[in-house]
Amino acid sequence: MDNLIEAIYFVAAFLFIFGLKRMSSPATARGGILWAGAGMMAATLATFAIPELENIALMLVAIIMGSVIAYVSGKRVAMTDMPQMIALYNGMGGGAAAAIAAVELVKTGEHNIVHMNLAVLGALIGAISFSGSLIAFAKLQGWLRKAVRLPMMQMINLFLFTITVVSGVYIGFVDPNVTVIAIFFVMALVFGVMMTLPIGGADMPVVISLFNALTGLAVALEGFVLNNAAMIIAGTVVGSAGTLLTQLMARAMNRPITNVLFSSFGASGSTSEQEVEGALKPIDADDAGVMMAFANKVIIVPGYGMAVAQAQHKIWELSKQLIDRDVTVKFAIHPVAGRMPGHMNVLLAEAGVPYDLIYDLDEINEEFVNCDVALVIGANDVVNPMARSNPESPIYGMPILDADKAKNIIVIKRGQGTGFSGIENALFYDDKTRMLYGDGQEMVGELVQGVKSV
Repeated sequence: MDNLIEAIYFVAAFLFIFGLKRMSSPATARGGILWAGAGMMAATLATFAIPELENIALMLVAIIMGSVIAYVSGKRVAMTDMPQMIALYNGMGGGAAAAIAAVELVKTGEHNIVHMNLAVLGALIGAISFSGSLIAFAKLQGWLRKAVRLPMMQMINLFLFTITVVSGVYIGFVDPNVTVIAIFFVMALVFGVMMTLPIGGADMPVVISLFNALTGLAVALEGFVLNNAAMIIAGTVVGSAGTLLTQLMARAMNRPITNVLFSSFGASGSTSEQEVEGALKPIDADDAGVMMAFANKVIIVPGYGMAVAQAQHKIWELSKQLIDRDVTVKFAIHPVAGRMPGHMNVLLAEAGVPYDLIYDLDEINEEFVNCDVALVIGANDVVNPMARSNPESPIYGMPILDADKAKNIIVIKRGQGTGFSGIENALFYDDKTRMLYGDGQEMVGELVQGVKSV
């Protein structure tokens, strides 16, 4: 029986990796999720075949309850709320790993010192990922609209982390008594909260990816404690993928991970060093529609504002109108556009935009020079020229989409305020830029009518 279980775990591991590989392309991502899900199902069923397994009834109740909650919430959640759902579910994974560790740590005498310390490390990482992900969820949900910074916060965090580590070392090497274990978990959870509170909303894509990596690592460590190959493999795959994605997100912002975790970028909207010259120049939707109708090439740059307005379907309707007039239409996606990695790709795919019209930053940037109209809807920092020109700007050095190099720029924006990170955008004051104020979906609808009227 043991050999059969290990064989199923091996097949599950193959399905995890194969599914992850297929998720790398939008064209095969859906199938990749199904393959990975099949692997998880196989691993779960194999686990029930372990002879010494206990509390099977409780496990079945938990699985049924979790499945029902996940199915209902997954069906009901709006695409605009997907980032916070990802953050919440990721936190649940970290919390589950921490809970497993808590159970194993109180089993005094059942584990050797190596397993005890692996359990402590997994508990530390899982607890931080759990509480930190909940704060990320609250920020994305709008419950915490401002980054919270206390006096000497870094020193407070260092103190909390030190107490947590000392408690963990005591548990692993000296005495795993319940009181110290409780102190350890409380300190780890508080540290996860305090670590995430100061991080601004503009950094949330990187933070979500980082916590995803931490959750995977915690699961893998607890897999070693339980001698469960499926947990080890699944956790390792998730942890390594999350780590690579975190590095890509940070590189896309041209900032090290330490700068994301300990810097104030995205936390406030100080404009003393961000003032730009010029004036905002509005345009009517009809005039903007005519401009786009007679263009040869239009590049559309979506951002979180498109998600909030749920304008992706109208954007695709506008694109089809332009394509019918022999206008070349392309979509430019920045790696950190939106509130989570791949957010814009998911929204455009939902609207039915073909994959071959969607381009990443490196693929599309050279084309802006020959673009007649760049339509920016809901994007801010990812098209801000200050990232290239102003060394004093918090986003200086971050690779951006070169929308300012287009012959004409139209920006759909609800109002005249700064974006989510609070940084003024020089693109909006460019002589070639015209501002189309209003709700994203309504304005794109008027653009559609403007194009039709030509």
